[in-house]
Amino acid sequence: MRNVLWLLQMGLLYAVTLPIGVMPLRLALRVGSLIGLMGYFIWGSRRRIAVDNISHAIRAGFIDNSVPAAELTKEHFRNLGMYAAEIVKVYHGFGNKILDRIEVEGIDNYHRAREKGKGILLITGHCGNWELLALAVSCKVSPVGAVARPINNPYLNSLIEGVRKRYGNSVIYKKGALRAIISQIRNGGTVGILIDQSVLPSEGVVVEFLGRPAWAIKSPGLIARKTGAPVVPVFIKRRDNGHHLVKIHPEVELSDAEDIERAVLEDTKRFTSFVERYVMENPAEWLWIHRRWKRI
Repeated sequence: MRNVLWLLQMGLLYAVTLPIGVMPLRLALRVGSLIGLMGYFIWGSRRRIAVDNISHAIRAGFIDNSVPAAELTKEHFRNLGMYAAEIVKVYHGFGNKILDRIEVEGIDNYHRAREKGKGILLITGHCGNWELLALAVSCKVSPVGAVARPINNPYLNSLIEGVRKRYGNSVIYKKGALRAIISQIRNGGTVGILIDQSVLPSEGVVVEFLGRPAWAIKSPGLIARKTGAPVVPVFIKRRDNGHHLVKIHPEVELSDAEDIERAVLEDTKRFTSFVERYVMENPAEWLWIHRRWKRI
C-alpha cells in the first residue's frame, strides 16, 4: 500500500511540475514567484516562524529596519518559489540555460586549496538556491560529494539522486556520513556540507548567530583537523539580471588553540560568520522558515 501511495505522489508531482518545466525560463520564474507568494499566505506556521526570526535579526541590528519583517518574509517566499521553479526545470531536463547563466567568482581560491592535495571541504548554508549551487559547482568547478538527508519517498529520492549524479555529484547520506566524508576527502575528493541548521547538542556547539545563541554543527572543524583538508566557503546568490553568482571564498584559517574543544568552537564560529555575513548582505535569500534557534 505504501508503494502505491509513493507512486501516486510521484505521478501527482510530475503532473504538477511538468508545465513549469517546459515553460520559458522567464515565465517559469514569474509562476514560481506567484506560487511562493501563495505559500506566504497559506503556510501560516512557517510564515510566523520567518517573521519572528527576521524580527529578532532586525532588533539585533543585523538587518536594516527600513523593510518590515512581514514584507521581507514575502520576498523570501517569492524567492523560494523561484528557486523551486529553477530546480523543477533542471529535474525535468530543461536546466541548461539556467546553469549556463551561472557565473563563478573566486575559482582561484578553490585551485589553491586543491594544490594542497588534502581534498577539500566546502561549507555553505541554505542561502540562495543551494540545490542549484551543488549542481553548478560540479559542472563548473569540480565534482562534489554532497551530504544530504534521504527523502522518505524512495522513488523521488532515486530521481533526485540520479539528477545529482548526472551533473557529476555523488550523494553522501547523513546516516553513517562521517566515514564516507573522511574517505572521500582522503582520496582527494571534494565534499560539501550545509552548516546552518540547528543540530542536537551532541552534534554541535553553541555559537552566536544573528545576535542569538544557536547550536551549530561541529563536524566540519573536526573533519578538517582529522584530514588536513582546507575548509572553503562557497555561496550562491541571484543577480539583478536573473543570473546567479557563485562566490568561492579563500580557505578559512583554523584556530591555533591547543585545546581541541576550544579550537573546534573557534573554528565553528569562523565558519558560521560566513553564513551570517551572507544573510546580512542578502536578507531575503536565507532560509528564514527554519527554526534555527530551537533547543536553546
